[in-house]
Amino acid sequence: MTLRTLPLILGLIVVAPLLGAALGETPIPPATVWKALANQLWDAGHAVDPIDQGIVWAYRLPRALVAGACGAGLAISGLVLQTLLRNALADPYLLGISAGASTGAVLVAVAGLGAGMLPMSAGALIGALTAFALVVGLARLSGGGPGARGAAQIVLAGIAGSQLFNALTSFVIARSANAEQARGIMFWLMGNLSGTRWEDVGSTLTAAIVALAVTLWHVRALDAFAFGSDAAAGLGVPVRRVQAVLILATAGATAMMVSVTGAIGFVGLVVPHAARFLVGSRHGRLVPATALAGMVFLIAADVIARVLVPGQTLPIGVVTALVGAPAFAVILIRARGSA
Repeated sequence: MTLRTLPLILGLIVVAPLLGAALGETPIPPATVWKALANQLWDAGHAVDPIDQGIVWAYRLPRALVAGACGAGLAISGLVLQTLLRNALADPYLLGISAGASTGAVLVAVAGLGAGMLPMSAGALIGALTAFALVVGLARLSGGGPGARGAAQIVLAGIAGSQLFNALTSFVIARSANAEQARGIMFWLMGNLSGTRWEDVGSTLTAAIVALAVTLWHVRALDAFAFGSDAAAGLGVPVRRVQAVLILATAGATAMMVSVTGAIGFVGLVVPHAARFLVGSRHGRLVPATALAGMVFLIAADVIARVLVPGQTLPIGVVTALVGAPAFAVILIRARGSA
């Protein structure tokens, strides 16, 4: 990031959520969005239809901000995992971290884990860390190492972990939830921003900012990890400590996003590769570019989810999967060709 690009970055950070609030099945002019925002924040007194004022402030703007925060947090998580594991296919969704977080959140919300004293985000974090430990352990037990075989093993272990935790989540829902709860939770598990409100903005923005700050603090270490953990240790990087801090930060960000929006797939897979194509592989530029691209991508995906089927809002995970699945195939073929 340079002084020349700073105005563009700040402009995107401001404009993307405003466009997310303006676009939808019933478009609202950006000027009206700005007037509604000015009325709410500064009591500007602009003449805005009360219905438009309510749609912008109470529904679309918090939804766009949560989408942007989730996109940035999930994209950073994918970038960190890809670098630490040296695996182009690493992603919180594919490695089962999102599925583990979903299980932890459902255990708290439906099964009453923690007797009401444990928040959903804490349950999601426990589930995310458990899933990651299980996947890495399974990959190592199956002989995973560097190269194509290691990449294949950790992806296969992630698929197995995802299926396991998805099955556990389904079991908890079937065992503990009533019919109305089950319908709501199953829709939420597909990635859903419909229930987001202003109270969710603070938690998701905080999680994304913390993950971004921790990752930016370790950009030099991430550059070293791109050559392997042995090379990083040889350059003086405290490997174990840095790995623990970065994994905890990314798992925490993923858990917070999942506890609010459910599991949204492929953001952490597709966005880091797109950012590398644009700015290169040096993490000093790559980390902020990935966060910005993730924010814009998920806001755009949310707009598409609201307008793709007239009269109906799709789960946002459906839209990201439509983009991510073909991208996953391309990345898989390229990874095989470079092995």
